Amino acid sequence: MADSAKTDKKNKKTAKAKNKGRVAARIWAVQALYQMELAGAPLEELIEEFITHRLTTPLVDTKLPPADAAYFELIVRGVVAQQKQIDASIMRVLHKDWALQKLDSTLRALLRASVYELLYQSDIPSNALVSEYTNMAHAFFDMAEVGMVNALLDRISKEKQSTHDT
Repeated sequence: MADSAKTDKKNKKTAKAKNKGRVAARIWAVQALYQMELAGAPLEELIEEFITHRLTTPLVDTKLPPADAAYFELIVRGVVAQQKQIDASIMRVLHKDWALQKLDSTLRALLRASVYELLYQSDIPSNALVSEYTNMAHAFFDMAEVGMVNALLDRISKEKQSTHDT
């Protein structure tokens, strides 16, 4: 019985560490997508630069470990590969008076990364992703934008669930 409790505790600790590495990977993925859009950096060079020079360094002012490089790459490549569908999902829930291209480029990067995960990474609960990216938005934006991120992601999450329920 004691061995089972130790194993459970070790598994929980491993899962927490993995999750923190993914949190850092998400933050770096948003940064990479932002940089890709602004500088037009080629995908392969960008991924190599981030994996070689940035992901191994803990984020400033956080207690997060280095990022999970494989997960970072999965998000960035996934967003690039699925960008048309991701943008269509965002535009479907965006207020009719707003255009995706009018949004701040950091906000676009954050929305694209989060929507990619919501739509294509089914191993992560949608509510956890909405919460994670809403928390991340607090680091970049005022409450109005944070509220918009939360509302958009919540609507996309509910759309996804309703299509899976039918």
